[in-house]
Amino acid sequence: MASSHSSSPMRRPGGGGRDGLYHKERDASPHHCRPVRSLPDVCPKEPTGEGRGLCDGPSVVAEHDRWTVYSSKVNLPAALNDPRLAKRESDFFTKTWGLDFTESEVMPSFYLPSISREHFAPYLQEMAQRERIHERCKTICPNKDDVDAVSSITTNHDKSRAELEQVPKIFMRPDFALEDPATFNAVLPWSHFNSTGGKSSRDMASSKLLQEKLSHYLDVVEVSIARQISLRSEAFFHAMSSQHELQDRLQETQQAVATLRSRTAAMDRVMCQGPLRALRTALTRNNCVKLHNKLKLMAAVHQTQPTVQLLLSTSEFVGALELIATTKEVLQQELQGIHSFRHLGSQLCELEKLIDKMMVEDFSMYARSDLNRSPRDEPQVLEKVLIPNAASQKERLESLVFGLLRQRKLDFLDIYSDEMILAAKAMVAQCVTESVLHMEEIDTEVVTKVAEQMRLMTFPQWFELLENVFESFLLFLQRIKATLNVIRNVVLEVLDSNQKNRLLEEARVGPSAQDSSQGLSLLQGEAEVAYLTHEGLFISDALNEAQQQAGSRTQQSRAEAAGNDSASGSTETPIIREQSFMSGENMMPTDLELNRVLNNIQDLLYTASDVSHDRCVKVLTARAKDGSLERLSSAEFVCLSQAVEGFVRDTEELCGRRSVSLRGALQSQANRFVHRFHEERKTKLSLLLDNERWKQAEVPAEFQDLVNSIADGKITLPERKTPAPDDRKPTEFLLVNGQKYAVVGTVLLLIRIFLEYCQCVNDIPSVATDMLTRLSDLLKHFNSRSCQLVLGAGALQVVGLKTITTKNLALASRCLQLVVHYIPIIRAHFETKLQPKHFNVLRHFDHITKDYNDHIAEISAKLVAIMDSLFEKVLSKYEVKAPMPSTCFRNVCKQMAKMHEAIYELLPEEQTQMLFLRINASFKMHLKRQLSRLGVVNDGAPQHGLVVVDVAFYTENFQALKSLERLDLNMAEIWEQKR
Repeated sequence: MASSHSSSPMRRPGGGGRDGLYHKERDASPHHCRPVRSLPDVCPKEPTGEGRGLCDGPSVVAEHDRWTVYSSKVNLPAALNDPRLAKRESDFFTKTWGLDFTESEVMPSFYLPSISREHFAPYLQEMAQRERIHERCKTICPNKDDVDAVSSITTNHDKSRAELEQVPKIFMRPDFALEDPATFNAVLPWSHFNSTGGKSSRDMASSKLLQEKLSHYLDVVEVSIARQISLRSEAFFHAMSSQHELQDRLQETQQAVATLRSRTAAMDRVMCQGPLRALRTALTRNNCVKLHNKLKLMAAVHQTQPTVQLLLSTSEFVGALELIATTKEVLQQELQGIHSFRHLGSQLCELEKLIDKMMVEDFSMYARSDLNRSPRDEPQVLEKVLIPNAASQKERLESLVFGLLRQRKLDFLDIYSDEMILAAKAMVAQCVTESVLHMEEIDTEVVTKVAEQMRLMTFPQWFELLENVFESFLLFLQRIKATLNVIRNVVLEVLDSNQKNRLLEEARVGPSAQDSSQGLSLLQGEAEVAYLTHEGLFISDALNEAQQQAGSRTQQSRAEAAGNDSASGSTETPIIREQSFMSGENMMPTDLELNRVLNNIQDLLYTASDVSHDRCVKVLTARAKDGSLERLSSAEFVCLSQAVEGFVRDTEELCGRRSVSLRGALQSQANRFVHRFHEERKTKLSLLLDNERWKQAEVPAEFQDLVNSIADGKITLPERKTPAPDDRKPTEFLLVNGQKYAVVGTVLLLIRIFLEYCQCVNDIPSVATDMLTRLSDLLKHFNSRSCQLVLGAGALQVVGLKTITTKNLALASRCLQLVVHYIPIIRAHFETKLQPKHFNVLRHFDHITKDYNDHIAEISAKLVAIMDSLFEKVLSKYEVKAPMPSTCFRNVCKQMAKMHEAIYELLPEEQTQMLFLRINASFKMHLKRQLSRLGVVNDGAPQHGLVVVDVAFYTENFQALKSLERLDLNMAEIWEQKR
């Protein structure tokens, strides 16, 4: 059974077609309408295979006589019946011709306008009303032919369906096969036939009936198939008519193409061959120029390695790195794919790594040689001109730093830091070794350790060594600062160069936009020439070549200039080096990294100061390990403190950093020294107090001078002078601001002791707080111990005094008053040495002053208590009787005269008056009590008269004492008031 499109055309009598063929009536429904189809585009597309030259490609001009229709790869029936396609394409006029062709987008013509839907808008608006009327009419009044056709088709379909229903369903099954026994038995029921093998008349009739039935089924199916073929014949006839029409059009197209080719061939001979030959000649010349430039560039690149070796021999690392970078850029852009240079890129990379190692090693050697120079032989620093080859050394350092920055080796400061630490250690060992060489008492073969050698030195020898170490480290820091300044200047130069590059790029943004637009217009003008002179198949290759031509010329000229400059082997200058950094900007560190390097440089200078202080701390602690620094005298420790403070101050001015390690070590030693200093003086004061007999001592002239200097504001110990004969004799009293102080010898030494504390604070300001606490403890100790010895009568057992007299008490009070006088002066002196945050420590002086004043008040009360007990004892035996004055009053006046004689020269006049007024008050109290007990009143009686006589005698003797003449005794208070 053939398909409908392969059946032969059949004529229908009375058909309605124009060509006498039967045309199937079309359905009026919209989904049966076929779109209008355009003529097929049978021109072959541009091939996408390998590129060939212009003379080797297909040409419609040169091959119009040789091409025929048989040159096509496929014919029309093969295209229509291609079994490799999944389904037939809807429009075979636009199908792809063969499997070797691919769909490609066709560029729109520049000469045809772009047609959009807006161009058809007026037509659509004009025809919209007519279309709506037409559609409405078609719906209301359908075509008579369409109605008849539909009714006939429906009738035939129902009739065919009824006939097909007579055929058993088994024949319609998709898996129908007579080979299947079950199917065969169902179609041919052998059970109706005789199984004995004979042929009876009944069997004959049954078989004939079965044959007629199967024949009937076959006729029904064939009639149905014929009916279906007749219904689809219109499509086959339409395809055949379309094929005839296509053949006619192909013949017309072949004739038109032949005419076009003949005309094009004439144009090619007359107008194109000559100009194309001229363009090819110009292209060949340009290619020869490019080849010549390539060869020159290759010659320059070939000289890269010898030139790099020459630059490295003169330590021109920056020039060598710039040459390598330029060569690598040329290899990647201009000389890419050159077989002879296939290994040059890897060789340059290895050479660049070698230069990195060389720069790091040279920088390490430079740092080592510069830091390990002897300060005595070469005391000048790197920047000064007095050093031989100083300029060359500086340029060498700058070249190394430039190269390391260009390669982003930003850790070179760590190398310098490591070398700096090693040099600092070696410097201390060298100083100790040089000092020990001049000391015969130290055997270096026996004592090998540096710390032990320093402990065997005397203090002057060790102190001289320490000063040498300080001096060496100051020169060491100056040398480091000079080197770091050179490195900082290089980094700042690179940073400034980066900023200039950014400014130039920002200024170039405006002109570059104009240049790009001009370049674009030039490229558009050159695109046509490039297309004509290009030897490939595609226009895109020619356009890309035209766009890259200007850039390649610029890069080629720059590469040639770099190659010529490198081949000359000339040494670079700072200007050339700056230009090289401007050209290799992408290789340089960023501004953030450069600023980080600047911070690291400053941190490295701080580290150098810390390292120097740490090594000096080692020298200090090695000496102090056996406690020798604690046993120093005050003058020696002051010398040590001054030397350390001077070194710390110099390093702070030089490096701008306040290092705390050496100050901390000195503070630790100072605390130990202060502790020993205080314990020695406290012990000394305790011994003096324990041996003090509390008698008035003579005041030597030197102590009077000491007090006078304090009065003049000099809170320091006088300088020791050569002993000279002093004709001045000691005095009985110590004059302080015009006042006489009767003192014991211990107080004189106490004044010198607290002046030693003040002097120590002057020399070592860092121990001011600790020293103030220690001095407060010393003053408290003097107060408490003197109280125990005098008021507590401890001197009776300690010294062996028989009794504590009023003179002892007055002398102790006057000594305490002298100390109280100097406490504000000491406080003011310490206040100038303390930091504001430590001012709260000064409150100790307030507590001490209060304790001293309380002690003085207790002594005064003790003196009054002595006389009070005397008055109570004597006046209890008083009787009012003759003779007058009475014995009791005579004893009282005698004892008061003795006390006055004992304290008058010790205490000032005001204190004496106040004391005797208190004694007089005590006397009046006891006398009043005794008179009250005796019943004597102020009544003018004889007893009253006798008492008046005694009182007058008392008053006369009291006022006869020195400094007591003008005191008002107010003796009337002894009488009780009358009620």
